[in-house]
Amino acid sequence: MKAFFEGIQYLFVDILFKPMDWFREMELSNWWTANIVNWIFIAVCCYWTWYWTKELKIFKDKGQDEQDTTAHSFLK
Repeated sequence: MKAFFEGIQYLFVDILFKPMDWFREMELSNWWTANIVNWIFIAVCCYWTWYWTKELKIFKDKGQDEQDTTAHSFLK
């Protein structure tokens, strides 16, 4: 059983998180590049938030959205 958990440790520490060690070392020379993963995540979240609100506006303009406060039976 111990070998199983050591295998999981090896997978995450020595393989999957190796790029994170590189970013951590890079932080001292260039903060912006070291945080590229965060910037990509922020850009993706901003895009999908914009897309979601655009779709909500389309449904609202067509009158297809239901603004019923009793959407669930237990709220009646």
